Amino acid sequence: MKMKEITAKETDHIRHELAEQQKHLFTLRTQSVTEKLEDPSQLRKARKDIARLKTVLRQRGLETAPPAAKEQRS
Repeated sequence: MKMKEITAKETDHIRHELAEQQKHLFTLRTQSVTEKLEDPSQLRKARKDIARLKTVLRQRGLETAPPAAKEQRS
């Protein structure tokens, strides 16, 4: 999933996608322990997708933060 695709989605949809990706990562990790993975690079791809989703959520959270909170961080 690319950043352009993620930023085009609504926040609620991104949260749902994040939960799905975290479940998928958990499944991949259990498979890697119990059995052989067909494509070990899936673990890295899932982690990267989760990071992208969290980044967009954080950016949107900062954009909607009240101005007083922004001044306190500086």
